[in-house]
Amino acid sequence: MASAKGKGYFGFGWIVSLILAIIPVTNIILGLLIRLQNKKYLLAILNILIAPVFYIVDLVSIILNKQLKYLL
Repeated sequence: MASAKGKGYFGFGWIVSLILAIIPVTNIILGLLIRLQNKKYLLAILNILIAPVFYIVDLVSIILNKQLKYLL
């Protein structure tokens, strides 16, 4: 897998990442996988526990920055 740091979901383009970010299930699962890949275990656990907050933050991050920038 490509590194997710500084990119959308796993290096996908902006449009694909935006579509995946809009769908809540894929947003939560991919956000969890990216945080685990970056060894951010506390954020991964929080992603499971307070998923709606992470959903909104990841969606805003993709829309404004065209990449996952916050909570990584």
